[in-house]
Amino acid sequence: MEIGMVGLGRMGGAMAQRLLRAGHQVVAYDPRPEAVQALEAEGPSGAGSLAEMVGKLTAPRAVWVMAPVGEATESAIEEVAALLEPGDTVIDGGNSNYKDSMRRAAVLADRGIEFLDVGTSGGIWGLAEGYSLMVGGDAEVYARLEPIFRALAPGEDRGHGYVGRAGAGHYVKMVHNAVEYGLMEAYAEGFELLQAKGEFSLDLAQVAGIWRHGSVVRSWLLDLTAAALEESAGLEGLRSYVEDSGEGRWAVEESVELAVPAPVIALSLQARFRSRQEEPFAGRLLAAMRNQFGGHEVRRAE
Repeated sequence: MEIGMVGLGRMGGAMAQRLLRAGHQVVAYDPRPEAVQALEAEGPSGAGSLAEMVGKLTAPRAVWVMAPVGEATESAIEEVAALLEPGDTVIDGGNSNYKDSMRRAAVLADRGIEFLDVGTSGGIWGLAEGYSLMVGGDAEVYARLEPIFRALAPGEDRGHGYVGRAGAGHYVKMVHNAVEYGLMEAYAEGFELLQAKGEFSLDLAQVAGIWRHGSVVRSWLLDLTAAALEESAGLEGLRSYVEDSGEGRWAVEESVELAVPAPVIALSLQARFRSRQEEPFAGRLLAAMRNQFGGHEVRRAE
């Protein structure tokens, strides 16, 4: 099957490679010519512009957009859609807000262009292990393009699926990432408890290795945690600074809108915010209040 690929960042480039290795034809475009040239070693037909890419595709065309969330995705989809014809399909495989995906699907439908929103998980391991793909949009369009999803997934019969109408794919991916936040926070807190019990001199990498087999907390995330601890038991050189992609925030907002409690997800997001603060104001104010009412000693900044 033939597909256009817009955006050859780390994930987009790896996805293009996986499709090529599965025998699909890829016409790739990226604003960075060197990214296209690097991928051409795998055998795709590169393009120097979006117009050239679209011109090399056979109707009905399918163009997969892998761009950073926000304005970059908005612009890429609009520019691609302006070059397409009724019956063609735009696929957004990035981490877009599901509400944006619903809006984009409606706008493109007015032009006769199909739209699929694909929640994509797999990160840097996707090329070798495959991607988890959660697809929203028209079921018939999904069925027509399913060979592409099968090629990207870990297996033909697993790791991908049609989850509902436009927006559903990115909604499911939003919740997926929110669950990921909670799992990561639980592992981090648990291993900090282990590390703090100095009298036992616990080998954290060993403990992670034990838990990886037979335990109810075993997971691929635990496998990766074990690998990180094996590389550096004390995680020397790393700062306690954790970014968020935005999807955890959207999930917490959704929990408020739906009145569905999600305390673990909400607290894991707050923990990420706290990780970015040095000497946070709230902590200093707590110290000041304790000093005010009880005369308790405070530590002064040097």
